[in-house]
Amino acid sequence: MTSSDTTLGALPAPRGKLTYDRPLDALTWLRVGGPADAFFQPADEEDLSSFLAALDTAVQVFPMGVGSNLIVRDGGLRAVVIRLGRGFNDISVDSASGRVTAGAAALDAHVARKAADEGRDLTFLRTIPGSIGGAVRMNAGCYGTYTADHFVEARAVDRLGRIVTLTASDLNFRYRRTDLPAGMVITQAVFAPPADDAATLHAKMEDQLRRRDETQPTKDRSAGSTFRNPAGFSSTGQEGDVHDLKAWKVIDEAGLRGARRGGAQMSPKHPNFLINTGGATAADLEGLGEDIRKKVYASSGISLEWEIMRIGEERTGSDAAG
Repeated sequence: MTSSDTTLGALPAPRGKLTYDRPLDALTWLRVGGPADAFFQPADEEDLSSFLAALDTAVQVFPMGVGSNLIVRDGGLRAVVIRLGRGFNDISVDSASGRVTAGAAALDAHVARKAADEGRDLTFLRTIPGSIGGAVRMNAGCYGTYTADHFVEARAVDRLGRIVTLTASDLNFRYRRTDLPAGMVITQAVFAPPADDAATLHAKMEDQLRRRDETQPTKDRSAGSTFRNPAGFSSTGQEGDVHDLKAWKVIDEAGLRGARRGGAQMSPKHPNFLINTGGATAADLEGLGEDIRKKVYASSGISLEWEIMRIGEERTGSDAAG
């Protein structure tokens, strides 16, 4: 019996893979973080449903995608981390309706390319790091288009193991936010994108990739945009990023491009990208982010909000000293 066995109690026996004290640093793009008490990779939706139905409701659950927009703190996570893999990454396009159905573990870029092959425009997903489950949960967007714009419905498993269908009204999409309940695991999403010529869509994505590589530190260890753009409101009253105030600009104007703390740095190429230059701890990265927030507020009166999710516990005692 491991220490996590004692912390969590006896866990249900799934058909998928269940691991105790699983380090999470290698599973995040920033390559930092302590272990999860338990790490579950379900075999399929039924396995996930059965596991959650039998799991003590006192045990915390954290659904994890590909770790592209995540800092796991150095002390790790007192929870069962659920990560979907094979069995949750199918992508299909209905030839009659044009609807695109994607498993939650399917990468955004793969969904964009598959849809384009079939003449359906989900090109905004091409340069978004992450998977479809995360795109739905965070209403991911790029180039003025958001997940909500093409969303039809999603399947999910709730914390009690029930399989549910989620509509747009259930999720209440907003700028980089939804009302997805804690512990609910999205397993699949359906989109209704507009039609276009396949060659045109692929050319559009190539141009997006070129622009991304010119302006973002794609060769560094980062987690994408660190802070949300200060949000405005559209003419319909929907919260959204619709004006010229950008997080990178207020960071730059505060003189913080390239700012460092330990092994963490705000990218000299794009000052809203927090990067691990090598050897950074989660505390370095989060601490630098908080420094940036304080200094930007002192400089401009603008309170930046984190876009990167931070989870887990800080390292304490002798572990912190080491």
